[in-house]
Amino acid sequence: QQLAQLQKEKSEILKNLALYYFTFVDVMEFKDHVCELLNTIDVCQVFFDITVNFDLTKNYLDLIITYTTLMILLSRIEERKAIIGLYNYAHEMTHGASDREYPRLGQMIVDYENPLKKMMEEFVPHSKVYALISLQMVYPRRNLSADQWRNAQLLSLISAPSTMLNPAQSDTMPCEYLSLDAMEKWIIFGFILCHGILNSDATALNLWKLALQSSSCLALFRDEVFHIHKAAEDLFVNIRGYNKRINDIRECKEAAVSHAGSMHRERRKFLRSALKELATVLSDQPGLLGPKALFVFMALSFARDEIIWLLRHADNMPKKSADDFIDKHIAELIFYMEELRAHVRKYGPVMQRYYVQYLSGFDAVVLNELVQNLSVCPEDESIIMSSFVNTMTSLSVKQVEDGEVFDFRGMRLDWFRLQAYTSVSKASLSLADHRELGKMMNTIIFHTKMVDSLVEMLVETSDLSIFCFYSRAFEKMFQQCLELPSQSRYSIAFPLLCTHFMSCTHELCPEERHHIGDRSLSLCNMFLDEMAKQARNLITDICTEQCTLSDQLLPKHCAKTISQAVNKKSKKQTGKKGEPEREKPGVESMRKNRLVVTNLDKLHTALSELCFSINYVPNMVVWEHTFTPREYLTSHLEIRFTKSIVGMTMYNQATQEIAKPSELLTSVRAYMTVLQSIENYVQIDITRVFNNVLLQQTQHLDSHGEPTITSLYTNWYLETLLRQVSNGHIAYFPAMKAFVNLPTENELTFNAEEYSDISEMRALSELLGPYGMKFLSESLMWHISSQVAELK
Repeated sequence: QQLAQLQKEKSEILKNLALYYFTFVDVMEFKDHVCELLNTIDVCQVFFDITVNFDLTKNYLDLIITYTTLMILLSRIEERKAIIGLYNYAHEMTHGASDREYPRLGQMIVDYENPLKKMMEEFVPHSKVYALISLQMVYPRRNLSADQWRNAQLLSLISAPSTMLNPAQSDTMPCEYLSLDAMEKWIIFGFILCHGILNSDATALNLWKLALQSSSCLALFRDEVFHIHKAAEDLFVNIRGYNKRINDIRECKEAAVSHAGSMHRERRKFLRSALKELATVLSDQPGLLGPKALFVFMALSFARDEIIWLLRHADNMPKKSADDFIDKHIAELIFYMEELRAHVRKYGPVMQRYYVQYLSGFDAVVLNELVQNLSVCPEDESIIMSSFVNTMTSLSVKQVEDGEVFDFRGMRLDWFRLQAYTSVSKASLSLADHRELGKMMNTIIFHTKMVDSLVEMLVETSDLSIFCFYSRAFEKMFQQCLELPSQSRYSIAFPLLCTHFMSCTHELCPEERHHIGDRSLSLCNMFLDEMAKQARNLITDICTEQCTLSDQLLPKHCAKTISQAVNKKSKKQTGKKGEPEREKPGVESMRKNRLVVTNLDKLHTALSELCFSINYVPNMVVWEHTFTPREYLTSHLEIRFTKSIVGMTMYNQATQEIAKPSELLTSVRAYMTVLQSIENYVQIDITRVFNNVLLQQTQHLDSHGEPTITSLYTNWYLETLLRQVSNGHIAYFPAMKAFVNLPTENELTFNAEEYSDISEMRALSELLGPYGMKFLSESLMWHISSQVAELK
């Protein structure tokens, strides 16, 4: 009876749950294939060493981590049992039988209730962890403190000028820019699954402890995290004789909580200066991108790891050490990463020329010698090796100059195949005995990537699309950056990061593209808008200060000075103390001390910093949309200038007060002078802003339907001045060529000649322009003619 409702809905249930159900089936099939492949690898006794057969080892470790992550994520889906149960019930109702995958799927869901525990049992036969042990050559050397980096002068091109042109070399090229994050995942999950070796191998134990001390949580997928210490402790607590391991975990947890934050903070501090130096040297000498390409990708990879570490831990750390997880200078690090990425994209052909010559002139020769000296070389391996040498020998600089598109994917795939052939136990040519060949080929593969895969290399080493899933933290970092004047020059890094977002989409999940694309557009738009608003507010503050200063120069303010001078003699005679001397305009420009910083100085500094950011790129493309940062500033300035002009008329309808045209003109000129100076900071056309705004002010209403100075002054002259003329309180005085107040019982609130003499009329006509004066005179004539009609 309870299921009767489902009977009616069965077709809807099948339709809506099919996608989820068959995703679970895919997971199960993937698991079957992984288990089969791991068994095959064990049977073949494959040799793994990250420093020799890099691609094979990396992909093997990645496979295990993908499998582990997938099973953990599966166990986190709370409705998993309900989904497959409901789908199967609807399937039975419709087809009269269970889905054929259902029994195995149900069993898998039950088995992997505690995924890591189940997988620890599964991995007992796969306990030879040579791949992980080989990380002892790489991981400890990569996981160093900032002081050790500093002492080694890591990433510095200028520390040893004599070797500046020498190519940056290493026996383990691809390991140099391998993600530290990935290595920590390999080590932690690897040793949880094959925990037996921790008791017997000191190397394994050292790697495990080092990784446990560096982080508190790992990223499973995007913003899904895995808390390492608690999970490991819960798993080991049930194993007899593991008290020592549990104590290790607790000690490492203490170390991670108390020291990891400060260690990573110091690393970020070092990387800021190292990347700045690297970016500055390369912008001056882009030719160094050839020999020092490895440094660029190392720098990007190190910085990316530190940023992702901070992002992940800021939300998932005990709050007692919160200061280590708030980095107000993160924008600077991201900015220098973007600068290095821009150099690589801009000078790609420079790097191509260098590495094409390197491959044909050096790598091909060395590889040929190595192959000739091999004692045994079976036919298949020999054919592949010869094709490598031939491919490299045939390269020439002319191909780069002709803009030919290179593609070495086939060669890289052949090397991957060769690693597989030569790493199994019974191989006649064993890579384990010819390490030099492996190291040489790893170097060659890096060189080929410098020719045909620069964009892919940038994504691999510096992709920060993870920010897409930490949008709250992302926006908070941006706000902190704008609030700190010294960091605002790097604020463009945030809109530029939005260009990364599309690289986290996958061709197998196209429906995500729109969602992620829209998020990248809205964030980029918001960041650029906020930057333009901030710049506009600074400009407005500067304009206000300048208007105050120019106001001090108005003729009306000199009356006091004149009266003081006239009264001085009489004051001397009477012996009374005179009034204190008034400060003359311009005093603010006399600096007695350089250290005294005025408010105006601070505003100009803040503005120049922010404008550097707005002017940094002419435009940027985010998900096939082009953004132009300067246009945001232009449109904000237009809106603000319009509001300011109308505001400066100080029109008050209740008291019928309005600013004198000459005073308004002075303020508008001061405002325009400041706006004109913006062209010194940003390449925008201020004349266009003036034309748009001032032309609109000559019309009755502006483009937004708001009143303009034309309509305000027309109203005032007609409603206030002309009405008093009609009432006989004001008359025209030909000698002064102005209207003057006549003596009446009720004093008028304004002096007519101050608004109607020749100088005021000139100022008014300059403000309103020919269109505005035409509108004023037509309104005036209409009023006068209607009054004449009344008289008749």
